[in-house]
Amino acid sequence: MTSPRKLSPQEEARLAQVRQQFQQRKAISDQLGRIKNRIGVYSGKGGVGKTTVAVNLAVMLAQEGANVAIFDCDIDCPNVTRVLRISEGPKQDDEGRFHPSSRFGVKVMSMSFFQEKEDEAIIWRGPMIHNAINQFLQMTEWGDLDYMIADLPPGTSDAPLTVMQTLNLDGFVVVSTPQELSALDAKRSINMIKKMNLNVLGIVENMSGGIFGKGAAEDLADELDLPFLGNVSLREEFLNSKQPAVLESDAVADEFSHIAAGVRREISALT
Repeated sequence: MTSPRKLSPQEEARLAQVRQQFQQRKAISDQLGRIKNRIGVYSGKGGVGKTTVAVNLAVMLAQEGANVAIFDCDIDCPNVTRVLRISEGPKQDDEGRFHPSSRFGVKVMSMSFFQEKEDEAIIWRGPMIHNAINQFLQMTEWGDLDYMIADLPPGTSDAPLTVMQTLNLDGFVVVSTPQELSALDAKRSINMIKKMNLNVLGIVENMSGGIFGKGAAEDLADELDLPFLGNVSLREEFLNSKQPAVLESDAVADEFSHIAAGVRREISALT
C-alpha cells in the first residue's frame, strides 16, 4: 500500500486558502442567518441618489414596524451616516464583535465610523475593500432583522462584485435618474446582476420631475420587463440636514411607502 503523496508548499498554501475561505463563508452565513430579507440598493454610477434611496427606504420600512438595518458597503466613499446624522459608532464586546448603534429605528454599520476624519480619502485596492467587507460581515451582530438594506458601491467592478458574491442578496433595487445616460448606466448594472444570476426587484427613478424631466427609468423597466417601483420627486425636503426626508414630508413618505410596498411584493413573489 503506497503512502499518500506529500503536498508541495504551493499545494499546501492553496489548501490552507480554501479552508480559510470556507471558514470565512461559514462565519458570514452564521452572522446573517437571522436576517429574513437582504436587499441591495445599487446603481451603475455615483451621484444618482442611491444612498438617499437606501436610507429613506430603510427608515420607511422601520416606520411601518419592521426590524431594519442598513449596511453601508461603499467602503471608500461611505455616506449613510451623514444622511442619517448618526455619530455614535458600534459598541464592541469582549469577543470583538460589533453591536450596531441605531437611529430612526434603523441599525447602522459603515466604514465611516472608523475614519478619523469624515473627509479622509480611503485609497484602497480591491483586495483590501474585499477584506473590509468580509470583516464587517463576520464581526457584526445584527440580531433578528426583517430587512437588511445594503447600500452598494456604484459601478460594475470589484467592490460591488464582492458584495454580490458575499452577501447572498435576495434582490436589488436599481436607482436611476431621468437622464438618458443614467438609464444607460442603470441598464449596465442590471446586466451585471443578471450575469450573477441574482434578482432585480425593480427600478426607482430618483430626482424625478422639474428640470431633470421624468420617465427614463420607467421606460427602462418596460424595456427590460422589470417592475417599476416608483418615482422620488425633486423636493426641497431633501435639503434638510436633521433627518431623512420621509420623516420631514408626507409627500416623500407616500412615495417611499409605495416603493416599500413594491419591494415587499417582489420579495414575496420570489419566496
